[in-house]
Amino acid sequence: MALFPGHGTHRPDDIVIGPLDLAARVDEALAVQAVAFGLGAEEVAVRRQIVLRHLTYPGARALGATTGDGRLVGFVYGMPNDRTHWWSTIVEPYLQARGLDHWLDDSFVITELHVHPHHQNRGVGRALITTITDGAAEPRSILSAIDTDSPARGLYHSLGYVDLARQVLFPSAPRPYAVMGAPLPLRRRPGTGR
Repeated sequence: MALFPGHGTHRPDDIVIGPLDLAARVDEALAVQAVAFGLGAEEVAVRRQIVLRHLTYPGARALGATTGDGRLVGFVYGMPNDRTHWWSTIVEPYLQARGLDHWLDDSFVITELHVHPHHQNRGVGRALITTITDGAAEPRSILSAIDTDSPARGLYHSLGYVDLARQVLFPSAPRPYAVMGAPLPLRRRPGTGR
């Protein structure tokens, strides 16, 4: 576990990054996602089933960001990518059109990363994604994010992710997405190779 940002002391504002039993805390995690991503109750119910299904996939792992009193304020989960998974079947034609579908092989996919708005812009998202990818056996990571200039995409770019495909349309998603990829390990500081 990593203590962040309190540098070894426990104060009410300390955030601890560590393993998360996402199946046991799925409702807390989805409450964070609902606030961070603007989801309604029906979409949360659908995503709950998706998250629980994803957790049965080989190599699926989750990390949480919790306050000193144990409140979950952020989470990330992912798994080794598999071309037969729904997400891969949607993005594959977009990547093939650009000659980049090899990114679907030997990649760790970041399935979800969300931080409660009250805890954003404090390095929590960066700590979550770098910590989970540090444990990946794969040489690269891929993810999708809403295709707009946003703090999330800015974070991903600062970590070394590049756009592999843009304007990717997922069924029932109201906005297009960008598929992004980065070699592992991720950059540690913006503008550096580390």
